[in-house]
Amino acid sequence: MSNKNETALAENNNNEHWDKVITAKKRLLDLHLRDVWDYRYLIKMFIKRDFVVAYKQTILGPIWYLVQPLITAFMYMFVFGQMAQVGTDGIPHILFYFAGTMLWTYFTSCLTSCAATFTTNQAVFGKVYFPRLTAPVANCGFHIIKLAIQFILLAVLFIYYLFIQKAPIHITWLALLFPLIIVWIGILGGSLGLIVSSLTTKYRDLNLLLTFGIQLAMYATPVVYPLSEIPARFSWLAYANPMCAPIEFFRIAFYGAGNLAPSMIITSISMTFAFLFFGLVLFTKNERNFVDVI
Repeated sequence: MSNKNETALAENNNNEHWDKVITAKKRLLDLHLRDVWDYRYLIKMFIKRDFVVAYKQTILGPIWYLVQPLITAFMYMFVFGQMAQVGTDGIPHILFYFAGTMLWTYFTSCLTSCAATFTTNQAVFGKVYFPRLTAPVANCGFHIIKLAIQFILLAVLFIYYLFIQKAPIHITWLALLFPLIIVWIGILGGSLGLIVSSLTTKYRDLNLLLTFGIQLAMYATPVVYPLSEIPARFSWLAYANPMCAPIEFFRIAFYGAGNLAPSMIITSISMTFAFLFFGLVLFTKNERNFVDVI
């Protein structure tokens, strides 16, 4: 009788079909990116959750998305525009500083949120299976929503200065590439975040270095000054900083002012994809055993 039961059990096991088989990744480049697409509904859920939780039980709610960069831009106007008399290539100060602040905040938000992927999701990752890469992708998606809200305010300011103040600015055809600029910056920030998140599973003090590094990096990026203000002998710094190109490209596209060499664009994009490759490799390598390390 027992032999019959064992035979029936073996036949049932052979007939079973598994929709998802979880196996250890053995190859270095086995990134399983298709799984991220299959779980795109989960990315939408994460984005919705982050949007609701971020400003739940707040007075201003999503208006904070506008208040924070606007106050920062006014501060830069006073310090760098009025006191230091830093040029803006003829762009009205508020438009110049708000655009730089908006894009830099988007970049740093993607970087820091992705850098904290393992630490902030430790409990969930340890209990439920889903592609871990969906978490940083959702983080970047959430910050795109914030950027879109801020861009609406920038568009209102642009219309005011263009038609009311008659400022010497104009939109170029490069503005059609705006979605690609956003993807460019998001991939750059997210990729660096993946690298940092993989390293901080073992070295927690890198989080402190990240905060300090972001503060310093802003002054090496044309956020509060145009690229034309960088002396020729320091032009290599602009090439070494992949965020210089997208910010200057944005100002050229929407304001018709700025100076950007094609070689700098190529260098920045090349660095972005290099960071993306190394970020994905390190992330997928560390996601297997991070629970035992953290």
